[in-house]
Amino acid sequence: MKILLTGATGYIGKRLLPVLIEARHEVVCCVRDKKRFDVPESLIEKISVIEIDFLDETTLDRVPKDIEGAYYLIHSMSSSKDYKSLEHASAINFKKSLEGSAIKHVIYLSGIVNETQLSEHLSSRKDVELELEKGAYNFTTLRAGIIIGSGSASFEIIRDLVEKLPFMITPKWLMTKCQPIGVSNVIDFLSKSLFNSKTYNNNYDIGGPDVLSYKEMLLGFAKIRKLKRVIWVVPVMTPKLSSYWLYFVTSTSYKLAVSLVHSMKIEVVCRDNAINSILGVEPIGYQEALKNAFSKIESNEIISSWKDSYSSSDISFNVSDFIQVPTFGCFIDQRKRKFDNRESCLDNIWSIGGETGWYYGNWLWKLRGLLDKMAGGVGLRRGRTNIKSTKAGDAVDFWRVLYANKNEGRLLLFAEMKLPGEAWLEFKIVDDRLEQTATFRPLGLLGRLYWYSVLPFHGLIFRGMIRNITKHNKT
Repeated sequence: MKILLTGATGYIGKRLLPVLIEARHEVVCCVRDKKRFDVPESLIEKISVIEIDFLDETTLDRVPKDIEGAYYLIHSMSSSKDYKSLEHASAINFKKSLEGSAIKHVIYLSGIVNETQLSEHLSSRKDVELELEKGAYNFTTLRAGIIIGSGSASFEIIRDLVEKLPFMITPKWLMTKCQPIGVSNVIDFLSKSLFNSKTYNNNYDIGGPDVLSYKEMLLGFAKIRKLKRVIWVVPVMTPKLSSYWLYFVTSTSYKLAVSLVHSMKIEVVCRDNAINSILGVEPIGYQEALKNAFSKIESNEIISSWKDSYSSSDISFNVSDFIQVPTFGCFIDQRKRKFDNRESCLDNIWSIGGETGWYYGNWLWKLRGLLDKMAGGVGLRRGRTNIKSTKAGDAVDFWRVLYANKNEGRLLLFAEMKLPGEAWLEFKIVDDRLEQTATFRPLGLLGRLYWYSVLPFHGLIFRGMIRNITKHNKT
């Protein structure tokens, strides 16, 4: 069968793709920017990729007319203040793109909704569901709450809180009940629902066997990590203060933190588990889902991470728009140095950021990350998805990977920190030396003043960084 996979670069889409391929489906991946869509070589010949933006009607005719099944995995929760209208428009255009096609079944992954009380983002998900079900096809909605898996937003936020804070003074919404589900089970439900007539034209809540408060989830995580944690719940923390608390302590963006806080005040518990018997899926418990997540992290097998989504940075752009580094009107710091060993140098470049750090003056990078966080930026807490693997579209601390080709020996990063201008950092192997280039395109007088104010630090940091990248051998 020919399947349309929207959100192919997203957290769920990346994990669903190989499962669909294994089921011998022909998959058409929808992406807004091909430059940031990187799949394993083993899958390349088994898929086709179309560049389409469901907010741009001029691109809708790119959807093949012989599509028989489709997954709608598009969410815009933190990309704009007006995300509700954007999500609704996207759903309308998606439905329009399938008109006249051979479509038989559409599956939408939504959130568990309490019909009597909805947060803004869950209300938006419900509106999208109502719009999609108007289409001329069989329609299934799977509603999930907290998804637990390596790289998921929920998992990473819980991890940040538990591993960084031995004592927590928390808002009262920590006592709200929810029903977490392992990401592997989400993929099971999505894949097994496809073309299953028993799921047609209905909606189902999917969740694990455990109903827990957020406090119980944090303490359960601490138990797995063998950490003693004390949590005090106070009734006086306002939603705005709660959002700031979540934003500063975890790697989430502020917009995402606001949406999460408003959602966490509302119970997300499954109505029933009818879908389990229909599809023959027996969901794993919260503790097992955590153990599975850590096994993936320890073996460096994280397939996808929410941090690589643009929702982690509060900005939205196409990688292609910034891949050509400008020179006119820019300040440039370029350094060249011969390396001892090409492979060692490349490994160091491809491991930069996250736990590895920046090879020189890490405390200065951390200070810059803290200042960025205080200014409303992403800071350094996003880290990186994989320790040694880097590809276009990935987040690396407060940078976004624009281009990564290890054979060519070139890595290009674009700054997502708060800046009075735009910044690029490029590493390029030329013959027997490494060329390291920092480029800054200032915005007005403030941008120029910023560059000159940090110039002394650049000389220190960039000189030390290229020296250690070319000589440092990791054990």
